[in-house]
Amino acid sequence: MSLYLLRRIGTSLVVVLGVSIFIFFLLHAIYPSPAIDVLGPRANRASIAAWNRQNGFDNPWLVQYLHYMKALLSGSFGWSYKENQSVAALFGEVWARSAYLSGISLLFAVVIAIPLGIYQAVRRNTLGDYVATSLAFVTYAMPVYLLGLILIDVFALQLHMFSFEASQSTSLWGVMTDWYAMTLPIATLTLITVAAFSRYMRSSAIDALAQDYIKAARAKGLPERLVLFRHLLRNASLPMVTLIGLSIPALLAGNLITETLFNYRGLGLLFYNSLQQVDYNVMLAYTLLGAILVVVGNLIADIALTMADPRIRLA
Repeated sequence: MSLYLLRRIGTSLVVVLGVSIFIFFLLHAIYPSPAIDVLGPRANRASIAAWNRQNGFDNPWLVQYLHYMKALLSGSFGWSYKENQSVAALFGEVWARSAYLSGISLLFAVVIAIPLGIYQAVRRNTLGDYVATSLAFVTYAMPVYLLGLILIDVFALQLHMFSFEASQSTSLWGVMTDWYAMTLPIATLTLITVAAFSRYMRSSAIDALAQDYIKAARAKGLPERLVLFRHLLRNASLPMVTLIGLSIPALLAGNLITETLFNYRGLGLLFYNSLQQVDYNVMLAYTLLGAILVVVGNLIADIALTMADPRIRLA
């Protein structure tokens, strides 16, 4: 197990390094220098050249990459020229808000999707299964922004049950307790995630119901509730462990759209604003963060799966 973890961590570091090189090169090819955006469109060539020399943008992209990685290893994500503060400080102000939005949405999605998937498997090919399947397909095929706009129109503008804008509180506790403002952003991410999770859970539960241990448990005369919760639930939920780990980076992308739609001050909105303002280092740091989350999510999923199922041995 220890050898496997060391090998996976080493592989993950190589993958992150390769992704960082690709991202840095691609961003440099599209946008070699932010000098014009910093100095203004009327800046002359001499001023631009001087600014590039001062900030290291006159070096080849590989040299710039090595300087960036050296700073990154020391804990510096660069400087935001638009906000006039470090990228680490910008991320530190909003990362907890994004983590809360992703975490609470993922928690609600799991709590809803697991019993829903089991219900559909037990009652498959019934009216309830058909209705749940139809709603899941419609929601799963719906873009995040469209679902959010529908929820805003119905529950905020027409019924006036919730706010059309997410909480603007600067305190994380204030955000967590403001359900009037946070219900629609959380519901948007939760519904999209439930649509995917419930389909996997239904399929896994149907496979588990056909196994011999379920038939043996029923033949012993165990109540159906014990059969479902003691024998079916744990085995059918194993694919969900992997799915949850892989959904971590997907929630970061969902946050980008949801936070922008509901004007929620988190990492997603910060990245959107950096795109609008062409804030070079913020875009680079956010993209690298997404790559790291993909690698970490895969590693967490593998480890959690072995803990949930002792039959799986990592070697």
